Amino acid sequence: QVQVAESGGGSVQAGGSLRLSCAVSKYAYGSLYMGWFRQAPGKEREGVAAIDSDGSTNYADSVKGRFTISQDNAKKTLYLQMNSLKPEDTAMYYCAATFSPSYGGSSLRIWNYNYWGQGTQVTVSS
Repeated sequence: QVQVAESGGGSVQAGGSLRLSCAVSKYAYGSLYMGWFRQAPGKEREGVAAIDSDGSTNYADSVKGRFTISQDNAKKTLYLQMNSLKPEDTAMYYCAATFSPSYGGSSLRIWNYNYWGQGTQVTVSS
């Protein structure tokens, strides 16, 4: 069973930055495809950023140019650097992983992933 655990959330003012981390347990990190998702109150969960096994990335239009997904294979950790944060970025952020991406290695589709963390809250005030 793959376990993923997010950290790094918090409260920040608009224009500020945060870096989220996602630690992966047990399995060879390099065989996993991973992504970041978020869910705001009253809204559906949406894809934010994902990274393929070859390092190629995919971003939601709403975060392009502001967020950067990266990974450290040695540390088995996925990151999401979030800059120029906006109040509309306020949400619970989730890390997700899969060994077998049905929709492609860097898909932002929720159903592409079958291992999920508990989430970390990000709150951006105006």
